[in-house]
Amino acid sequence: MKSETIYGPDEARGTVQRAGHFSSNENGHPNERNAKMKNRKLWSVLATGVAVAVAAVGVAAAYPSNHTDADSSAGKSPAAAKPSMPQISPQEAQRAIASAKDLSTAFRVAADRVLPSVVAIENRPEVTTAAHPRRGGGERDPFNGQNPFEGTPFGDLFRNMPRGGQGFNFGEPPSPHGAYGMGSGVIIDSSGVILTNNHVVKGGGKVTVRLYDGREFTASSVATDPRTDIAIVKIDGAKDLVAAKMGDSESVAVGDWVLALGQPFGLESTVTAGIVSAMHRGIGITERENFLQTDAAINPGNSGGPLVNLDGEVIGINTAISSRSGGNDGVGFAVPISLAKWVAGQLSKGGTVQRAYLGVGIQPMNAALAQQFNLKPREGVVVTEVFPDTPAAKAGLKTGDVILSYAGEKVANPQELQLAVERSEIGKSYEVVVNRDGKNVELSFQPAKQPGNYGMAGSSTSDQEQNGQESGFNALGMEVGDLNASVAEQLGLKETKGVVITNVEPDSAADRAGLESGMVISQVNRKPVTSVDEFKAAVQGKKSGESILLLVRTAQGSRFVVLNS
Repeated sequence: MKSETIYGPDEARGTVQRAGHFSSNENGHPNERNAKMKNRKLWSVLATGVAVAVAAVGVAAAYPSNHTDADSSAGKSPAAAKPSMPQISPQEAQRAIASAKDLSTAFRVAADRVLPSVVAIENRPEVTTAAHPRRGGGERDPFNGQNPFEGTPFGDLFRNMPRGGQGFNFGEPPSPHGAYGMGSGVIIDSSGVILTNNHVVKGGGKVTVRLYDGREFTASSVATDPRTDIAIVKIDGAKDLVAAKMGDSESVAVGDWVLALGQPFGLESTVTAGIVSAMHRGIGITERENFLQTDAAINPGNSGGPLVNLDGEVIGINTAISSRSGGNDGVGFAVPISLAKWVAGQLSKGGTVQRAYLGVGIQPMNAALAQQFNLKPREGVVVTEVFPDTPAAKAGLKTGDVILSYAGEKVANPQELQLAVERSEIGKSYEVVVNRDGKNVELSFQPAKQPGNYGMAGSSTSDQEQNGQESGFNALGMEVGDLNASVAEQLGLKETKGVVITNVEPDSAADRAGLESGMVISQVNRKPVTSVDEFKAAVQGKKSGESILLLVRTAQGSRFVVLNS
């Protein structure tokens, strides 16, 4: 079974791919060329013969003779006869054709509105001169640089692979000299501001922008935000630029028609159509994600190009694909324009993104946690930790609170809360509604500027010195010990409250819940535990099959775990 990979469209298979070059020139002796032409004619004749045969079978199946119909009617009962296809009246046919033409016209109008704003971006990173040995430690190319499929229907497919214009080469790795990345972008300001992806322009090399009308400009400045994979490129001296109209990604719904525009495989001004397949996707490729998912074809080179609605308004920036082949598999992702536009505004002002922060650890409300908190799955997010001297601590948030809404908007997952908080105006008060011990509580929150190292996890070690009391394996399948300052320091923790897991029995309840040695348990059923004795008292007497809610902490943060005893 093939594994599935998610990456930026212009970084397929982990490499920056150069757009293919297409050529009609053929080299070789005239006799060789004649032989090739004969082979191609032979393939063409065979293909034509197969096509004619298939078409004949299709016609015979669609229009059986009257004799066959009579025999079938005489020998079979009416119930056994095949049902006939429903008849379509000329009026219905005309209405269907008119409807299809209307949709085609809508696609055409939307594309015409946006294409003048779509650009091709070439990024040539600085490279150092280095020797690159042949693959396999000097193995000779078994095909001597020739196309082994020449003279077959596959010859054209493999003739001009992206190897710097030198034809097909199986054994020699691509040279880094002149290697470059291709992507797309969209003009958002007629002064020369272009919106694209960070992974299209990162690397600090020379960035060249080619406009819809063919003019080329070297970027005067590039500003990036790796957390959202958004970047802006500025070009100077370009006149008569057409800025695309920005849409509202918050009003987009699943099923809406969309167009993806860009330069897939270096093919400029390409337009593909599809629908919005899903919303609020988090796929683990950037720190801040809230992707729109679409089945509009997105391929290598589309990164940074716009995703637009039928009004020709940009609603997203094409960013990634989920693919088993390196090309389009019908699952593409775009950064919502509401987020991209906010990031672009920050980058335009100061070259960096200034974010607000709350100061808590959070996790999603899944089905197991919802049962423990008497809430519904995805009804809010659970606070697993409140960091000291943060806006959250000042607002009165507590570990175990469930944040139901922020600034009047319901919260369904951590990504939504993070993005909403980070875009908040610093110093302004916002209402936060939490569920605490089964009751809703309203809090007032004032966001502060996010520290530069916020969210960076500390390191931990698996070797711990154990001092103090330690328990043996219990019914839950784990051993715990007292947490002291020495052990806490080795684990990368500042606090010494709780008990540390020292061993987990394989295939036990603790093992199945994902608990590991080195994790610290600070709460049992939402009550603090500070010693082995308190932990034993909290878990003993639980009936078989009864769930236990643990709050566990590591150097990376805290989370709730439901343990089924």
